[in-house]
Amino acid sequence: MRLNPKQGNKTFCMAPWTHTYLSPQTERRLCCASREPATSFKQYIDVGTAKQEYNPQTLSEHWNSAHMQSVRQRMMAGETLPECEVCNLKLLNTDVYRSYWNNLFGHLIDQAFDTTTDEGVTTMQPISFDYRFNNLCNFKCRMCGSMLSSSWEAEQRKHKDWSIESSPWMEPVLRDQIKQFQDTQVVDEFMTAIENKTIKEIYWCGGEPLMWDIHWTAMQRMIDLEYADQVYIRYNTNLSRIEHKGQNIYDMLPEFQDWQLCASIDGTGAVGEYIRDGLNYAQWLENFKQGLSIAKTAREMRLDYTITMPGLLELKNMFDLSKELNVQILTKVMFTFSDDEIFSPLSVPQKLLHEIIDDALDYIQPRATWKQQSMIDVMKNMKTRACFTPTGKGKTRQTYIDKIRNKNINNILKNTVLWDWWDAIEI
Repeated sequence: MRLNPKQGNKTFCMAPWTHTYLSPQTERRLCCASREPATSFKQYIDVGTAKQEYNPQTLSEHWNSAHMQSVRQRMMAGETLPECEVCNLKLLNTDVYRSYWNNLFGHLIDQAFDTTTDEGVTTMQPISFDYRFNNLCNFKCRMCGSMLSSSWEAEQRKHKDWSIESSPWMEPVLRDQIKQFQDTQVVDEFMTAIENKTIKEIYWCGGEPLMWDIHWTAMQRMIDLEYADQVYIRYNTNLSRIEHKGQNIYDMLPEFQDWQLCASIDGTGAVGEYIRDGLNYAQWLENFKQGLSIAKTAREMRLDYTITMPGLLELKNMFDLSKELNVQILTKVMFTFSDDEIFSPLSVPQKLLHEIIDDALDYIQPRATWKQQSMIDVMKNMKTRACFTPTGKGKTRQTYIDKIRNKNINNILKNTVLWDWWDAIEI
């Protein structure tokens, strides 16, 4: 059975016909938010366990693989896919990724159905790339980890805080194999698409993409090919820098068809700098304001706010920042798949969490415009979600990280509504 979205298919998504995603460990997925079985190394959002062996796929091997065929078959039939749980259940935010793909590539939906066999084989080729070329990043954000941050990885190696069982990709021989695949196969796939002028959209996300040589090389190459005006560029960046070897990102972006820069920030001032280890808030703010000076539309420079447990203290401040800068604040909730994730806002007792949210909503809603609607929607959605009781293991872990980073969460939570709850957790 085939069911077109125009016929009521609510679970169809254009990503499997247009988009290709690759993690820093070269795991291929439908998109960055899909929950799929690991092929070599389990990512933080994956289901199942890793095979513990490295057998990377090229893009051509992956694109019409048995798994991708199955996904397309089920989507065309209107089935609810477990791989798409994050969108189905709105686990990350209320404005789901599926809507993004269907809006961006909605004009290709009929083509997707017409060019795909009943077995799920498509003749369409990816025109949207989200390749995480490596985990190079100068931050150690509390909700992140070594898979997405080289600074996290270096810290874990220094303190021998890893094992082959938990992080097999960090074993030196495998690390070299991954790097070889990244530097040859992955770069070749991407640059070939640029040279052939087939890419229509790029999502630069990391790691920290503004630290990657390949980012600057690819952006300049599209400009040199006089092809940039046909490409839509998106970023998720910590915005700790805007220049690289004499090139400035704000000089490049106006060359492109359209662009959107989402600057990650999880709190202002000291709270933001605690959550995002490596953040210089004053420098970040200056870099953001420089972007505003070239932005021509409201969608080009946006705040990207992830609500964490300590970030609950920043709800009003983040709203004020959005108002002060007159920019949209995209909002999501920290992923939570374990009761050890004490930095999740859902680790806070439900009654206390609701009190914090209601107090913030009382402040925000009378002053909000459409630019803060995502924040309001996500906060209200949080009140519908189940909270969990965090284990002492989670607090022990964060206390250990505080010690090796010379930080102290007590300085953040003391004299706040979260202090009594935090102080009472036994470790």
